[in-house]
Amino acid sequence: MRNQRLRESWVSRMEYGSIEREIRIGATPEVVYEVVSRPEHLREWWPDEAELTPVPGATGVISFGDPSAPDATVVSLTVVEADPPRRFSFRWVYDEGEVATPANSLLVTFDLVPSGSGTLLRFTETGFREKGWEAAVLENAYREHVNGWDHFLPRLVAYTDRLVSTP
Repeated sequence: MRNQRLRESWVSRMEYGSIEREIRIGATPEVVYEVVSRPEHLREWWPDEAELTPVPGATGVISFGDPSAPDATVVSLTVVEADPPRRFSFRWVYDEGEVATPANSLLVTFDLVPSGSGTLLRFTETGFREKGWEAAVLENAYREHVNGWDHFLPRLVAYTDRLVSTP
C-alpha cells in the first residue's frame, strides 16, 4: 500500500511538472532565434504586445488583449539566457514587483538545434510544482499553459514559414 501511494504521488508530481514540445521549422536557427526573442516577431505569433530586450537579466512585459482594457492580461518576464542562435529562455508568471526566481516563476526555454536546412525547436516550460500552488490551482494553470502553447507554437511555425518565404 505504501509503495502504491509513493508511486501515485510521483506520477501526480510528474504529470504537472513540465510542458515539452519538439517542432521542426523550415528556417535556420538564426531566423528562429529572432522569432522567439525579438518583440517585433513575438507580437506576430504570441502576445498582442511585447516590450523586452533579449539580453540576460533584462525585464519586460507581454500583454494579451488591449493593455488599457480592464480584461487585458499583462505579464512581467525576465530574460534568463540569450545565447544566439542556440537558446533563449525567460521566467514569467511571477507577482508584480517581485524578482523572478525558481520558486516564484515559470521558466520557458527555446533550444534551437540545426536540422538539415531547418531547425529542431525544443520547447520546455517548467516550474509549475515549484510555485507552491494548491493542487487545483496547479492543475488549472498547467492545463491553461498546455492549451496556450498548443495554440501559439503552431502560430510560431506558420509565422516563421511566412517570414522565410517572403522575397
